[in-house]
Amino acid sequence: MFVITFEVKKEAAMFFFKTAPPQHILVAREDAMGDVILAMPVCGLIKKYYPSCKIYFLGQTYTKAVALCCEHIDEFINYDDWKKISPGEVSRILHEKKIDTVVHLLQEKGTVILCSQAKIRYRIGPGNVLRHWRYCNRIVMLSRKKSRLNEAQLNIKLLRPLSIKERPRRDQVPQYYGFTKIPLLEPAFGELLQKDKFNLIIHPLSNKNAKEWGLHNFSALVSKIDKNKTRIFITGSLKEKDILSEWIASLQNEVTDLTGALSTEQLIAFIAAGDGLIAASTGPVHIAAAAGIYTLGLYEDRWSKRGERWGPLGNKATYLQCVNEDMDTITPAAVLEEITKWGIHKKV
Repeated sequence: MFVITFEVKKEAAMFFFKTAPPQHILVAREDAMGDVILAMPVCGLIKKYYPSCKIYFLGQTYTKAVALCCEHIDEFINYDDWKKISPGEVSRILHEKKIDTVVHLLQEKGTVILCSQAKIRYRIGPGNVLRHWRYCNRIVMLSRKKSRLNEAQLNIKLLRPLSIKERPRRDQVPQYYGFTKIPLLEPAFGELLQKDKFNLIIHPLSNKNAKEWGLHNFSALVSKIDKNKTRIFITGSLKEKDILSEWIASLQNEVTDLTGALSTEQLIAFIAAGDGLIAASTGPVHIAAAAGIYTLGLYEDRWSKRGERWGPLGNKATYLQCVNEDMDTITPAAVLEEITKWGIHKKV
């Protein structure tokens, strides 16, 4: 039954929009910062093929600042606000904005149901999620589990019903970020950056979203970096400040502590103004890659978390991956060798 249904929808998708191009598209990705950045190329490609359409982005509150850095996103819609109102009110909002198409990049049950109840004309979703067969009317057969593509490339596949067949290589994806609307960096933070040194940002924790490299490894790395030519900043959330305070104190003034000091907007601005960043699989590593600075991600080798799937994509971005899920197999010497290629010991 599913096969027959899919064949009908597949045929319809081939002729989809030839007479009525989309005007108001909702791109839904209601999870973390990094995921939102890896969804931006979807918006960039939509704008390339439908430049006059308006793109709305549905995301969580804390990802709003990141989403609004994308020049391809015309308006942010807060998914957390939807949880406080009735389905009828959500439908009214979607109708007022004249949403004619929604692209579901995430398996978020609430959004899928609400968009169906709102009777959005075209509802696109991956076919590997059973509920999408009930609530979406444009299905794309897509398997993420064992794919060797980056998450951004997998997201792009969902544009097939929009007659967008372009499939960028990893090195081509960054041109579609549109990460240009960077917040203005406050002078107090800008003055910390030194023009005659390489400004290196280390974001050691991941809010437990990924396996971390370990503070002992970062300590060893910091000790090997020439401080006469490099200024090192440690960033992290206010919650992480308490976790990192003792470790930062042990580095004996070799780093500048910015943990808990930066709002999301200022974190974005500071990263974009820096020269390079090292982090695990977390939002700042993708912010750095999208902003075009040198970026090194440190990844575990578990299939669903590996760098091949979730690594940063950028013109100056790369990643190292551990062996047998042991992050200590990524040695400080290996990281130093990688970042030395950036000109880490001399201002570039």
